[in-house]
Order: sequence, then C-alpha cells, then structure tokens
Amino acid sequence: MKIGVLAVQGAFVEHEQILKKLGVEYFEVRKKEDLLTEVDGIILPGGESTVMGKLLNDLGLFSNIKEKIKEGMPVLGTCAGAILLAKEIEGRVDAYFGTIPMKIRRNAYGRQLGSFVSEQEIVGIGSYPMRFIRAPYILSTDSTVKVLGTVDDRIVAVEFENQIALTFHPELTEDFRIHKYFVGKCRCR
Repeated sequence: MKIGVLAVQGAFVEHEQILKKLGVEYFEVRKKEDLLTEVDGIILPGGESTVMGKLLNDLGLFSNIKEKIKEGMPVLGTCAGAILLAKEIEGRVDAYFGTIPMKIRRNAYGRQLGSFVSEQEIVGIGSYPMRFIRAPYILSTDSTVKVLGTVDDRIVAVEFENQIALTFHPELTEDFRIHKYFVGKCRCR
C-alpha cells in the first residue's frame, strides 16, 4: 500500500513522519507524473489554501487529484486540505476540488493569535487532542455528510464517502489514531 502526500506547500512532512512511524509506505505528490504510480490514498495537508490551489493548477495536479477522489480514492484533508475539499467556501464564488457537500469558513477563529488546542470526542475515535492554527470551521453540511466532531457547536471533522476533512492538525500531535483510521480506510478500498 502506498499513500501520496501532497507536498507542494504546507505541513506535509509531519504527515509523512506519522506514516513512517506507522510503517506505511508513502510518496510525495509534487507534479502530475507522481500520480502515474499506484496510489491507495492521498493526504492534503494544512497550509495556505489559496497558495495550494494555485500550485495545484500550475503544476497540473488539480484535475488528476479531483478525478481520483471522485473515483473513490480515500483522501484525508486537514485544515487547508479541508478547505480544498469543501464544495462551498464562504466569501468565494468558486471552490477547489469541491467534493464534499459542505460550506466552510476560512480563518474562522482569527489569525495566528486565534490558535488553540481542545480535547473533544471524535466519532469512532474517542477523545482526541485537536490543535487549531488559523483554522477554518465547517458552517454547514448536507445530510449525506457524517459529522465526526464539533467544538463549541462548530463542526470541525466530517466524513463523506471516501473523504475525511478535519479543520485541525492531527499531524501535530503524538496521537496517531486518525492516521490509523485513514490508513484502514485506504486498505479497505
């Protein structure tokens, strides 16, 4: 099994380190040709969603990744990665992949000073340390999206078919349960 990690910008190294600790083979997705290899799942890390969206287009990755997600490739999007998956982004007329029927608010807690940590329940995982850094939150979903977690009644974790979107950073904790869950989802494909 091989998992791709989008490595054009943002916190991709931290995801790779967790996959390595879990004994899961991974590779960096930096250009269109990287997706010619067999891929069982992909991680879209946190970072700057606007920059990531531009680089996805400039590097010719956008349509390939979107097509694979629509074909059922498991995807884990964290923070900016969740924004890339949202069908609707507050204040924008367009979306990026737009593969999860949800509306998301960017930088919803303010800038860097609005960063925080919260320990909350995640469906199927249990109590989990959530680290939010310039984080978005999910304003709404349609009824087909499973809400996995909330903080102060705001949606911060969802699952939709082959996709998991988190508005926090599981790669910045020593708790690997979310990555294990995602890897399990990739194995079941």
